[in-house]
Amino acid sequence: MSRSESPRAVEPAIAPWGPPRAAYVHVPFCRHRCGYCDFTLIAGRDDLIDRYLDALALEIERELPGPVEVDTLFFGGGTPSHLSPDQLARLFGIVGSRISLVPEGECSIEANPLDLDNERLAALVQAGVNRVSIGVQSFQPGELRLLERDHTGIEARDAVRRVRRAIPNVGVDLIFGTPGQSLADWSASLEACLALEPAHVSTYGLTFEKGTSFWSRRERGALRQSPEDLEREMYELAMEQLPAAGVPQYEISNFARPGFECRHNETYWDARSCWAFGPGAASYLGGVRRQNHRSTTTWIARTLTREVAPPALVEELSPEDRAREAAMLGLRRTRGIDSAAFERRFGAAPRSLAGAAFERLVSAGWLEESSGWLRLTREGRCVADTVLMEFLSPL
Repeated sequence: MSRSESPRAVEPAIAPWGPPRAAYVHVPFCRHRCGYCDFTLIAGRDDLIDRYLDALALEIERELPGPVEVDTLFFGGGTPSHLSPDQLARLFGIVGSRISLVPEGECSIEANPLDLDNERLAALVQAGVNRVSIGVQSFQPGELRLLERDHTGIEARDAVRRVRRAIPNVGVDLIFGTPGQSLADWSASLEACLALEPAHVSTYGLTFEKGTSFWSRRERGALRQSPEDLEREMYELAMEQLPAAGVPQYEISNFARPGFECRHNETYWDARSCWAFGPGAASYLGGVRRQNHRSTTTWIARTLTREVAPPALVEELSPEDRAREAAMLGLRRTRGIDSAAFERRFGAAPRSLAGAAFERLVSAGWLEESSGWLRLTREGRCVADTVLMEFLSPL
């Protein structure tokens, strides 16, 4: 069945995205841009931080004329923990002037190990941060140098331990597929991570994004990408080692102890509404996705002059494409999609969205249906990009 012949989603009576109950704040500053990073950030320009905070206050005031309440609040980057303790206090004050967190809500911040000194940690606790995601990436010295990280494995261990004493909900981010990394190296990093007893672990395969220095170095032959079959072995090892230690997988790249899943990210995987502020931040409100200008300097200048400039991206999907995107996002989670609930929300059964590809994906052992739920199999998670693209644009 071709895409033009596939069943089309119809707009349900109730908007499927729901009212916004989450907010994201992008803090674009870093000490250094790592060679693999293509995120919206600016390095070595701490002189702009106070102007950024001025602009953030204006943007939030413009977009939220009155106070709002959210279930989750996420400070991402960049590296939010790069701000000084006083700047962090001001950041939280600006956001808190308009956005309040419900009791038992989740307030997350991304952090670099070397930033987590006692003064910054005290600022996080004072602000009510109750979840910290630490960008460790590796515990192996050679890999840390290649990834251009500014901390050692010992410093990373110390940071995780100290944060856990003040904020128990600590996540550790790791990267696999680093050039020259062996399966034993990856296993050693997983073991070092588990020894710290984090509440959450994220594992990401290294990607070479166009425009990064890693991309250029690979093109020149200065870096060699890990073989695809080795990267798969590393991913499969994470799917064995982490759950065996009591940290089960709940999403393609994420593992957590029960009750410590990232509730903010669940907003995205459930295709729900979210406010977003700061350069490059993407909101999803009223079924429309808007992304701010990615240049930090341009965003600051436009916001401070109170210029309501057009966003860098505006996207309003059709009901059919909205359903396809929601299916793709929902399948990222290991529990998969409740097919009946999905059809009520989006006006289409998830299996119908893949067209003729559906039976092929099931026959290949990549997709399964059980008790009304549609999910990726363990094998399917290893080829997730291929499977999920079938739901976005089936042939």
